[in-house]
Amino acid sequence: MSPVSTVPREHRIDLLWQAVCRGDEQAAVDATFGALEDGIPAERVLLDLIAPVQRRVGEEWAANRITVAQEHAASAINDRVIAALSRRCAAPVAAGRGTVVVACVDGEWHGLPARLLAEVLTLRGWTVDYLGAQVPTRHLIARIHQTGPAVVALSSSIATRLPTAHATITAVQATGTPVLVGGAAFGRDGRYARLLGADAWAPDASSAADRLDEGPLAPPPPAHQPLDDLPHLIDQEYTMVARTRTDLVRAVMEALADRFPAMRDYTAAQLGHTAEDIAHIVDFLATALYTDDPELLTDFLAWTAGILTARSVPAHSLVPALHILSEQLKDFPRATLMLDQAADRLTGAGSVIASDSRNTA
Repeated sequence: MSPVSTVPREHRIDLLWQAVCRGDEQAAVDATFGALEDGIPAERVLLDLIAPVQRRVGEEWAANRITVAQEHAASAINDRVIAALSRRCAAPVAAGRGTVVVACVDGEWHGLPARLLAEVLTLRGWTVDYLGAQVPTRHLIARIHQTGPAVVALSSSIATRLPTAHATITAVQATGTPVLVGGAAFGRDGRYARLLGADAWAPDASSAADRLDEGPLAPPPPAHQPLDDLPHLIDQEYTMVARTRTDLVRAVMEALADRFPAMRDYTAAQLGHTAEDIAHIVDFLATALYTDDPELLTDFLAWTAGILTARSVPAHSLVPALHILSEQLKDFPRATLMLDQAADRLTGAGSVIASDSRNTA
């Protein structure tokens, strides 16, 4: 048995980070295998080395220090490193452990968190049916009927996929299969997992595997509809905002040039990015209406303000966009309240936008 390495964890993370930044797949594999050879268990290599590097990829993109292309290239190398680790550390399947289907919610393209869970469960002796990113619900249900898993582990990183996640959770439970969920979309404390009726939630792959090691999940509740979990949806505000998304984006873009004159000098590319940002705001508003949680919108807007500031884009342009949306949705009390609260928070003392407004005045 190899002695446990005394090489600092931060040094190993930096080695892997430098390799993925250079696009050097072999160096990335060598850094990962080096940790194994120094006695670090494969599960810890996955969660304490590869996962932190992937988080850093996202953080560097958000800070505008790497491009989208560099982010994709780094993520692809990390994925291939995981594959190489999996081939090297293949574990025997433990008798009686059963099958776990691991999948991402339809529309969720961040597959690496689910991949990490699949590898951890495999190392612990489970039979894992890993379906990857963006799995349509109907295909997931068909797969369940084919394989009869003990549990479905569902991953989502993007909060706007929560309505789809809810529909998927209820559809899977209707087959009699319990659902364990994880990923940033469900909240740091799992609040949205509970809200949407998931049978279990875990903050990370290790915790998810620990929960399954404790014993089988309880059978899911009887078949029901999403409205049974979220009675506030009866007001139809979520449905109307989601259905009119394209019209709302167009209306905001048309009115925004008058409220934010600098936009008249935008290039076609800048206008395209602005339309994308507005579309994201509408999507997060719709999801906030679905969950009846205003913080989901305000937290997203605070994050967006930071992204815009890092790219030298005036973040205070968000505020008139929120006001225009509120005017468009004047007959929707929950929506207008959320938008007004979000605008108030963004313009409050100490906010990114308040600082940005002072700097550009």
